[in-house]
Amino acid sequence: MAKLRREMLVSHDAHETRVALLEDGELVELYVERPKRSVVGNVYLGKVSDVLPGMQAAFVDIGLEKNAFLYVDEVVSLEGVEASGRRSIADLLVRGEQVMVQVLKDPMGTKGARVTTDITLPGRFIVLMPFSASVGVSRKLSEEERDRLHAIIEPMVPEGMGAIVRTVAEGVADEEIRADLEFLMRLWKRVAHQAEEGLAPEVIYTEMDLALRLVRDVFSAGFDRLVVDDKTTHGKIVSFLKKTSPELVRRIVLHKDRTPLFESYGVLGTVDSAMRRTVELPSGGHIVIDRAEALTAIDVNSGRFVGRRNLEDTIVKINLEAAEEVARQLRLRDIGGIIVIDFIDMDEPANRAAVTKRLSDALERDRTKTRVGEISRLGLVEMTRKNVTEGLFGVLTDVCPCCDGEGRVLSPITRRTSVERTMREILDIARSKAYLFGVNPETYALLMEPGRNTAAALKAQTGKHVVIVPEPECTPLEVRVLIEGAAGVRWRPPKA
Repeated sequence: MAKLRREMLVSHDAHETRVALLEDGELVELYVERPKRSVVGNVYLGKVSDVLPGMQAAFVDIGLEKNAFLYVDEVVSLEGVEASGRRSIADLLVRGEQVMVQVLKDPMGTKGARVTTDITLPGRFIVLMPFSASVGVSRKLSEEERDRLHAIIEPMVPEGMGAIVRTVAEGVADEEIRADLEFLMRLWKRVAHQAEEGLAPEVIYTEMDLALRLVRDVFSAGFDRLVVDDKTTHGKIVSFLKKTSPELVRRIVLHKDRTPLFESYGVLGTVDSAMRRTVELPSGGHIVIDRAEALTAIDVNSGRFVGRRNLEDTIVKINLEAAEEVARQLRLRDIGGIIVIDFIDMDEPANRAAVTKRLSDALERDRTKTRVGEISRLGLVEMTRKNVTEGLFGVLTDVCPCCDGEGRVLSPITRRTSVERTMREILDIARSKAYLFGVNPETYALLMEPGRNTAAALKAQTGKHVVIVPEPECTPLEVRVLIEGAAGVRWRPPKA
């Protein structure tokens, strides 16, 4: 199998930082960070605001808008993380207690951040686990390399602490691994000291910004190059790699062309497509992605593809293409949680197995943990993908103020009828004789369609004098009483 050409693009300006990962020139992952950045990885000194034995969880005030959620299995006991045995949250935490926690998941929707007391501090080659006694090596490495790295790290880690050697440590000398561990030990000493001296709620450790975080966690010898379009960010990345992986510095390139970086690499169209509900497949079929709060449904459709042989071959071709595209879209959009994929029904068990294998193989390049179930006779595949952030969709979009996220809006006749009813209800209980109503400009156009005199109709029904004017600040169904008084008072529009 040919080696993938892997590149990382880092684009930074005053408004946001974007990091794109490309495989053979195709955008597969995109991360965006704005001033209101992710808090995943931050360590806080928090205060327990509530303990809920019925949920086996606690809420912790860490200084964010919503209290963080701490489940009992994420609480470290004095002797370390217990692997077995039922524990009660009420025995581990009390209300008002100060506790050091680390954010596992960003706040999403109505939910606060999810946190743990099992702190981990990531370095370039090692992740330090102060409250664990286990030492491990990334499973993505070969068995021979894992044995080598395990033999290096095990005698270095202090008793009572743990560490995991990362994938980027492949081929790294023991001196570099030791230096990384010593740095993390010094960092942990500072964090622990701040936790002892601090007053909750306060942040005691802040994760790196997006660009440095992905360079630390992802960029390795497996990448051909990293292109940056900002001099300051370029300098920070070079400085970081000189200390950790100097052999990679020569792969860092400063983008100097007048054409914007993302435009130069032709990825802007892919970014736009990542916001769309429907994604086209090469054959002419397509997939439709619908997201709910905790579940994403992906539907596979044949579209305009009719095939050249029998029906089963046509369906299999579409499903195999869909399996590849689904895996790419999950990475690109950073979709997490429960995912249900509705493939087109196939009669042959061998074909169902082939589609499942294609999906699993495509997901092997995904750094985020996934689990895939077998395809059912109905063509459904259930899978999970670790949910950490709001994903690309949550960062780049807001809920529609008109439909409130439903994806549909009220029909014109429904809006017009609702507004007319509201005005009539106001007039029925009103004491004044004349009213000036303000409505949304689009709604105003509906009320004033040719052949329709809503104001005259309301006057005939209620006996009140009515004038209706467009009011830009009104929502589609809102009715504002701008003036009320005696009949005969003439309203004049404000001067421009």
